[in-house]
Parts: sequence; C-alpha cells; structure tokens
Amino acid sequence: MGGFFQAFWDIASSNSTYLNGALFAAFLAFAATGEWVAERAGTLNISVEGMLLAGAFTSAVGYNITESMILALFCGVLGGLIIAGVQAEMSHRLTADQFVVGLTLNILVLGLAGFLDNEIQPATKLASSFDVPLLSDLPLIGQALFGQRWPFYVLYPLIPFTWWLVYRTRWGLELRSVGENPQSADVSGIDVNKRRRQSIYYAGFTSGLGGWFLIFGQIGLFEDSVIGGRGFIAIAAVIFGGWTLRGTLAGCIIFAGALSFRLSVQGLGYEVNSELLQSLPFIVTLLGMAIFAHRVRAPAALAQPFVRGLK
Repeated sequence: MGGFFQAFWDIASSNSTYLNGALFAAFLAFAATGEWVAERAGTLNISVEGMLLAGAFTSAVGYNITESMILALFCGVLGGLIIAGVQAEMSHRLTADQFVVGLTLNILVLGLAGFLDNEIQPATKLASSFDVPLLSDLPLIGQALFGQRWPFYVLYPLIPFTWWLVYRTRWGLELRSVGENPQSADVSGIDVNKRRRQSIYYAGFTSGLGGWFLIFGQIGLFEDSVIGGRGFIAIAAVIFGGWTLRGTLAGCIIFAGALSFRLSVQGLGYEVNSELLQSLPFIVTLLGMAIFAHRVRAPAALAQPFVRGLK
C-alpha cells in the first residue's frame, strides 16, 4: 500500500503531469466549447471528430504551402468549417438524420486525410514557447498554464468570448431558446434551423482551431490517427458538465487528467499493463457518463429535428 501512495505522490508532484494535462485539456476545450454551443441549440454534433481532423490536416497543408502559422490557423478554421457546413446543411436544411451524417463525415474525413497525407506529406513544426512573466514561475501549474507554446494562449480569450456570445447577446438568447422550445421560438419569429446551423458552424470554427493547436502547439506533425477518438471525449465532457460551460471545462480537465496520468506512469518508469493504460481515458469517460449523465438536464429539444408546424 505504501508503494501505491508513493507512486501516486510521484505522479501528482511531477511537473510533466501538469504540463501534459494542460495540453490535453486545452485540446479538448477547443472542441468542447463549440460542441457546448451546438448542443445548447439542440443539435448533437457527432462530426466533431471529423472537424478536428479536418482542421489539423488543412492547417498542416496550409503551413506546408505558406510556412506561416497564422495562415495555417485560417486554413485549419476553414477545414473545420467545411465539415461543419456539410453537417449543418444536411441535418438542418435537408433534415437528414444528424447521427448518420456525423458518423459518415467522421469516416469520410479519416479516409480522405489518410489518402491525402500520403500524397502530400505536409511538413510542420512546433510553435515557439512563451513564458508569461511571474505567472510562469508558480509551482507546478506555472509552466503548465503560463509557459506553453503560443497557440495555447488562443484558448484564453476563446472561453470568455464563447460565454459572452451565448449569455450576453440576442443571438445567444435565441440559440438557447431553439434548444429548449423550438416551436415557441419559431412562433416568436426565430428561424430555428438557421440558428442550429449557425451553432454547428461555431463548433466547426472552434474545432478547426483545436486541430491547428494540436499540430503546432502540441505534437508538431500530422498523422491521420492524430485525433484518436478525443472528439468523442469532448462530446462526453459537455454531457458530463451538465451543458454548462464551467462544467464542460471541468470535464475536459478531468478527462485530460486521465490522459496525462497514462503518460506520467510510463515516464516515471512504473510498470502497468499497457492495454489498461491505453484504455484509461475512455474508462474514465464512461464512468463519468454513467455517474453524472442521469443527474443533469439536457436542453429539452436536444437531438430532436425541427419541422415547422409539428410538435
């Protein structure tokens, strides 16, 4: 038992645990903030995995062509928006099943990215690091939160902007209303499916940023397996957080902690079953869903298609 507590302390006091945890949480937060907006509008955006992968691939190609990380950012956002456009138009203009569309897009993007990556083989690199004076010197969390590569800091304005957009603008009020009672919103003159499409576009925007961040702020290269199912973990974080922004971010941190724990165990030399470590983040996600999913209230019209005049 003493060995267990010693191992736990070694992991909890390791700087790498917090550094890796912050990187994983940031990546999940990019995707989850947009997914939270989409779900508040009543859409369940299964294609977030494909949006992340498209954003990562197009940003890598953009950098390969221009050698500019800023232009690569715009390319990444464009990639996420393209997938969002297909999801939005098919689900909320043509009224195709949003689950089928999302799963199909994920598979399509994975196949296209793998094929095009072999053809293009885009060259990328990591962005430079930037330490925030004084704050980066804080113990344990200083380097994790304020000593990262500069794409990491894009998340800091994105989170309050998303909160302001949803809770302090008329657009956000209308968006929340179509997620709770689309028929009443329609009677009030709100174009329900238009708002839902716009919410998916926002998810594409943040997921494109997330793909760009993954390439230039975390790993420095592109592979077709680079997302590795973490888009679905981002969806789980929204549900785990009870469809609140702070809860969603808390879910990102908890799930990222599981990912970081896996790396820290291996990095510190402890011998643990490798298959168990690989599955740990998904086990934690499933446990979190099982414990909390039934204790929170989803938007009343979540995943329900809207057809004018039908209840």
